[in-house]
Amino acid sequence: MDDSYELYAVRYGHHDRNAAANFIGGDEHDGPMPLDYFVWAIVGQSRTFVFDTGFDADSARRRNRQLLRPVGEGLKMIGIEPDHVQDVIVSHMHFDHVGNNDLFPQARYHVQDAEMQYCTGRCMCHAYLRHAYDHRDVASMIDKLFADRVTFHDGESQIAPNLTVHRVGGHTRGLQVVRVLTRRGWVVLGSDASHFYANFEQNRPFPVVESATEMLEGYATMRRLATSSRHIVPGHDPLVLDRYPAALDGVADIVRLDLDPTG
Repeated sequence: MDDSYELYAVRYGHHDRNAAANFIGGDEHDGPMPLDYFVWAIVGQSRTFVFDTGFDADSARRRNRQLLRPVGEGLKMIGIEPDHVQDVIVSHMHFDHVGNNDLFPQARYHVQDAEMQYCTGRCMCHAYLRHAYDHRDVASMIDKLFADRVTFHDGESQIAPNLTVHRVGGHTRGLQVVRVLTRRGWVVLGSDASHFYANFEQNRPFPVVESATEMLEGYATMRRLATSSRHIVPGHDPLVLDRYPAALDGVADIVRLDLDPTG
């Protein structure tokens, strides 16, 4: 299919927690429901895009998260040299999505206007809203801005043929999802628009939220953009690794999202 992309989910981190922490109002069937941390690679015939950049070892230590494999190492395993990446799409500016600030020295970063306004404005006066942001990541993005390495988007934008971003908000004010054409149809990389399959499948919002209304509407937007609900990929669900085929023999935590799910 012309102008379609290969699509990879690359796990780099993990955090143990219970289901009660993953839904507004908790979960009456509370039990283990850990978070996995991913970055995504969108590989076309002539251009490669990285969606989100993860966190590094220092951030993992400060946030009490497990760093299973450095992000750059995982990308190299599928043939992507971080030094050569020209485009990074940032879903939002939380620490686990926009760290590793020097990993992509040649890249232009794609960010929503609303997200940059949010994480540099009065909302950050509130500890609850700024908790998941790291001022070093925000400062690094400003450095990139002044180096002419940031492109801002307002709502829906086309980044490349058959590759678009869409602001949905909800989790943060400027969170964006990616819609990408693959051999199996239109896939939506939800990132934190839906942490788990259960969030969007059951319309049960995640508790870290700027607007519950926008989060719920975001589930509907992803369904509209994707070929089917089986073409929506949540941002932190370990089930992603169970449902999609491995990209490399003997490596369980890098999977191909452009191939049909196996479960």
